[in-house]
Amino acid sequence: MSRDFTPSVLTANDLFEGDVVYLTASGGWSRMHTEAQLFHDADAAAQALAAAQGQPERLVGPYLAPAHRGPNGPEPAHFREAFRARGPSNYRHGKQADGMCRN
Repeated sequence: MSRDFTPSVLTANDLFEGDVVYLTASGGWSRMHTEAQLFHDADAAAQALAAAQGQPERLVGPYLAPAHRGPNGPEPAHFREAFRARGPSNYRHGKQADGMCRN
């Protein structure tokens, strides 16, 4: 018996900026987790993942990360993904310096 699909977002690291990025419903990439497309269908998620894996000139390590619907868009379902969504923790730069995340 196969496991049920867990709603997920597609995430990777941007090769040039090193920032965490998320696939949006329009097919672009965003630095904001709340702008990510939330996949509810395993086949659609697998197709998107395969397409992302075919972009080694742009993306590093794409994978599906569990998420759930929140009031402002998808929210991480695991603390590791919440940590990645906030950005680097060694000092305020990137998303933190831009005011794009809440601590």
